[in-house]
Amino acid sequence: MVENVIWPAYLDASLSRADGRRVSEELAVDEPSVDEIAKAVQQIGYDATIERDKAYSREPWAQRGRVVVRGAEDSTKNDLVQAVAAYVVAMRE
Repeated sequence: MVENVIWPAYLDASLSRADGRRVSEELAVDEPSVDEIAKAVQQIGYDATIERDKAYSREPWAQRGRVVVRGAEDSTKNDLVQAVAAYVVAMRE
C-alpha cells in the first residue's frame, strides 16, 4: 500500500518554492492546517491520517503536523498535492 505524506508547508502561501511550497501561488493558502488538508484528501476519496506531533524537516521548530494519505496508488504525489490544494482553496471560498 502506497503512503504519501502531505505537509502544510506544501500549500503555504508565505513560503517560497525553495522553502518547501509545492503548489503555484494561485493554489497556495495562508497557514493551511492539517485538518483542512485531511478534509480535502477525504473529499478526493482517499484515507487520511493526521499526525499532529510531526515537524517538517525544513522548519523543525514548528510542529504543524502532517497528513498521511493511503490508497492513492492511482495518482502521482504531485497530482495528489495539486488536487488537495485546489480543494483547500475551494473550501476557504
